[in-house]
Amino acid sequence: MKAFILAAGYGTRLKPFTDTIPKALVKVNGITNLERAIRHLIKYNVTEIIINVHHFADQIISFLKSNNNFGIRIEVSHEIDYPLDTGGGLKKAAWFFDDEKPFIVQNVDIITNINFHDMLAYHNNKGTLATLGILERESSRYLLFNEELYMCGWENVKSGERIIPIAGKLKQYAFSGIHILSPDIFKYLQKEEKFSLINTYLEIILYEKISGYIHSENYWFDIGDIKKLQNAEKYLNYKGK
Repeated sequence: MKAFILAAGYGTRLKPFTDTIPKALVKVNGITNLERAIRHLIKYNVTEIIINVHHFADQIISFLKSNNNFGIRIEVSHEIDYPLDTGGGLKKAAWFFDDEKPFIVQNVDIITNINFHDMLAYHNNKGTLATLGILERESSRYLLFNEELYMCGWENVKSGERIIPIAGKLKQYAFSGIHILSPDIFKYLQKEEKFSLINTYLEIILYEKISGYIHSENYWFDIGDIKKLQNAEKYLNYKGK
């Protein structure tokens, strides 16, 4: 199985760490975000990974080289001028996904023990274009799903902005930064260079199903800022991880 790790962002909420290193190389309990993500993917039989890079890209490349790519095939997608966001990054890396099989997309600044075998089985059973990891947790932005866990919209509870292409009895779920995508996704990626995958989903859910996968039995941390990183460290230290 193949995977894409999104690691090109500046990590501005993790300053001052990211003044000198990329967020992929920020450590939690002595282990970098990138190593945690790679080793977790390998655990679930991922043997080929592509990583997009921009901020301190040379450090990420050197880190991979010094670890012999963790014994698997790892490619790097250079976003030279500026980060291309999730959709633009995937579009640039499309050449890597040439086996016509579902693949994983994961943000580098999350820590989780999600079971990718179970998520893939769910994705295949649903037969949807994309399956998104979701949780019932507090957030400023939510994806909206119907009772069958098909995505119907999005809302920002702080700004009041809402995009709801499919109305109905909907429930809020926070997105976990994890996708399993079918290769048909590449038919729908925008012509623009920089764009969001979430915006793409919102544009196509009237004719393509996007499913949600609730993984509440797993631990999950967004370590996008210092406080969240510290919370993750406390939990992982307690669990001895």
